[in-house]
Amino acid sequence: MGFTEPTPIQQQTIELVKDGEDVIGQAQTGTGKTGAFGIPMVDRIDASQPVLQGLVLAPTRELANQVEQSIRQFGREKGVRTVVVYGGEDFGKQIRALKAKPHVIVATPGRLMDHMRRGTVRLQTIETVVLDEADEMLNMGFIEDIETILAETPQDTRQTLLFSATMPRRMESLASKFMKNPKRIAVKAKEVTMENIAQQYVEVHEREKFDVFCRLLDLETPELSIVFGRTKRRVDELSEALIKRGYRAEGLHGDLNQAKRNSVLRKFKSGLIDILVATDVAARGLDISGVTHVFNFDLPQDPESYVHRIGRTGRAGRSGIAITLSTKPERDHVKLIEKVSKKRMTARPKPTYDEALAGQKQLVLNQLRELTMEGDQDHYRVEAKEILQETDAVTALSAALKLLTKEPNETPVALTSEAPLRSKKRHDGRGGNGGNGGNRRRDGRSKDRRNAFNQKRSRSDQPKGGQKRQWAKRSS
Repeated sequence: MGFTEPTPIQQQTIELVKDGEDVIGQAQTGTGKTGAFGIPMVDRIDASQPVLQGLVLAPTRELANQVEQSIRQFGREKGVRTVVVYGGEDFGKQIRALKAKPHVIVATPGRLMDHMRRGTVRLQTIETVVLDEADEMLNMGFIEDIETILAETPQDTRQTLLFSATMPRRMESLASKFMKNPKRIAVKAKEVTMENIAQQYVEVHEREKFDVFCRLLDLETPELSIVFGRTKRRVDELSEALIKRGYRAEGLHGDLNQAKRNSVLRKFKSGLIDILVATDVAARGLDISGVTHVFNFDLPQDPESYVHRIGRTGRAGRSGIAITLSTKPERDHVKLIEKVSKKRMTARPKPTYDEALAGQKQLVLNQLRELTMEGDQDHYRVEAKEILQETDAVTALSAALKLLTKEPNETPVALTSEAPLRSKKRHDGRGGNGGNGGNRRRDGRSKDRRNAFNQKRSRSDQPKGGQKRQWAKRSS
């Protein structure tokens, strides 16, 4: 399956899941959670029975795709069939995949609810349900959809596994309602990849934020970096501004169609671009190796999201750097983030133009030294000798370094200013600043969607002859 040694979360979880226990696993992204639930789930599936036995709910399309690919790999030898369903993809294609009688469905809650309303998926044979990155589904307003979905699975025989980086009170309430004496596993801080991440912040004025950020990029020279903006507009403007200044960047947010999202991710993974600008939702579940830096261009609205953001780097034993840009009015929000993440950020000064230029010079010098070690310059020796006949070696090399070095670009750009985040009293175990606490979807549709599903269900499941089917009431 590609594992040489189980991670701490896998060591503590796999046998419990195989034994049929409900489990709450508290661990950050990148700690091996998918293997912790995917391996024992596959082990429990009876591949000879062409019925749906496993369900994994994930907050985003990217995470759903990655989880489905992993479970498919885990179950390949056993013949376990999997399918992934999420919004933005052809509904008819998904229906055809569901008719092939998969053993496991990986889905985003909203699209699964769509299929449930249409009667194209039924969950009565489910044996194991996994809520992956449950706190993010809570933050996105999926809590009532999740409750509706869980209520449609077998209540007495279902095994429920919940994995989350944080456990706000609303999540605890969900667990007490739908889980049976769950075993709790928390990966200690020293076991989590955050320990490999240097966390820093730079205090700036909003009007100078982009210039400071570009100087940080020039000074740090990241191999691959993810930059977080708070809004879709910010992501669009920031990625366009970076391109204007000569950086290889593209944006990723929820308004992009799936083909465009896949294209952007392919470019990032292959190195065609080295800066990915993203919203929190769009970046959820991304598992991309080699990310050396995470930049919080905007502070996350929910302090818990900071943990998810910086978890994109510092993976597989490698070190990483997370740099946050904040303004003076946001100092209290920075302190709240530090309290939630249980680690202080190190303050660093704004880099100067000369420091940014020095970073670019060092990058070229390192590349030049590596090239000279390779010894493959025969095609350029004649021209080099011609230049040395015209000038001395130091002057010639200095000119070559100047030509190769990307000097800090200060082309004027215009970004729409974002209002600063000011910390408010926390409710329901989460940050303030207008968070919805998981009670409703951000567009306000969650309760309406659930009611519509329940109304449709009560109509479509009435047997002939006028007798109403008695639906089991959910426990309060």
